Amino acid sequence: MKNIAVVGYGVIGKRVADAINVQDDMSLIGVCDVISDWRIQNAVRKGYAVYAATPEAEKEMKAANIAIEGSMQDILEKVDLVVDCTPKNIAAKNVEIYKGQGIKFIVQGGEKHKTTGHSFSAENNYSTAVNLDATRVVSCNTTSILRTLTALKKADLLDYARGTLLRRATDPWESHLGGIMNTMVPEKDIPSHQGPDAQSVDPDLDVITSAVKVPETLSHMHYWNVKLRKKASKEEVLNALKTSSRIKFIHYDQGLVSNNTIKEMFLDMGRPWGDMYEVALWEDMLKVVGDELFYAYVVDNQAIVIPETIDAIRALTGIETDAHRSIEKTNASLEIG
Repeated sequence: MKNIAVVGYGVIGKRVADAINVQDDMSLIGVCDVISDWRIQNAVRKGYAVYAATPEAEKEMKAANIAIEGSMQDILEKVDLVVDCTPKNIAAKNVEIYKGQGIKFIVQGGEKHKTTGHSFSAENNYSTAVNLDATRVVSCNTTSILRTLTALKKADLLDYARGTLLRRATDPWESHLGGIMNTMVPEKDIPSHQGPDAQSVDPDLDVITSAVKVPETLSHMHYWNVKLRKKASKEEVLNALKTSSRIKFIHYDQGLVSNNTIKEMFLDMGRPWGDMYEVALWEDMLKVVGDELFYAYVVDNQAIVIPETIDAIRALTGIETDAHRSIEKTNASLEIG
C-alpha cells in the first residue's frame, strides 16, 4: 500500500483523488490547494484530509471554517508519491520541492517533457516508467492519439497518421470566464503540439496533427486519415482497435450523433460527472479504402487521463510492474469496459 497526495484540487485533481480513493493498493493521504471556496469544501464533505499549499491559503481556509490537517510540507512528509494537478506555472515550482525532498511525482500534460524526462501512456510505454522517480501523463488529446495509433501499430497496420483536432474552447465549469463564441480559431502552427507530444512517448510514430479551437466546452473531436502498411479490411482494423480496452465503440445510427448525446449516455450510465475515460470512436463511420483508413472520435478532456494517472502511480511506485494487470485493475475500479 502506497501513500499518495494530490496537489491541486481542480478539474483533474478532484477526479484523480476520487480514483485513488477506490483503489485497494494505494491510499489517498489528502489533497492540497490554495482555494477555500465550494471546490475544496466538497473535498471536506467527501472526508478527504485538506492541506494548505501556502500560509495565506491556510488563513483563508480557516476563515472559511475549513479544517486544516497541515501545510504542504506536512503532507509531503507522509507520502510516497505526489500527483501534481496544479496549473503549469505553479507545478514547475512545486517540482523543485519534490526533487529536493526526494519524493516521486507525476505532472500533467501541460508541462514540458523535459520536466520529468519521461512521458506516459499506459498501453504504450508502461514498462519504461516502472520505478522511475517522475513521469508526465500526457494531455487528453495526446492520450487519445496514443491509444488509437498504438493499437494499430501493435497490429502492424500503421504506416503514418494525419489528424485534425476540433478543440473545445475551455473547461465547462469556467466557460463564464473566457473562451470563444461565434468563431473558430485555427492554430497557426502545423503540426500542432499534440503530434510531437505523442512522439515524446513513442518516437517511432509518424504523426502530424493540426488543430482548430471551436466554441463549445463538452469535449474534443478528432478526424484521422491513416496510411496503412498494407491493404486491410474494416474488420481487421476494428479487431486491432478493439485490443485497446480504453476505446469505446459507438454508433451513429443509434442516436450518438454528437458530443452532447455521447455525454448524455455516460451520464445515464451513472459515471461521476458523466465522465468518459475511453476514446469514443464511431464504428459505423470508420472506413477503409485500400490502404487508407478514415475514422473520427470524441475525447473527454476532463476524464480521459484519470485511468492513465492511476496506472502511472502503480508504475512509478512499483506496486505493479505488469502493464496489463495494472490496466485491468484500474479499469475494474472505474467500471471501464
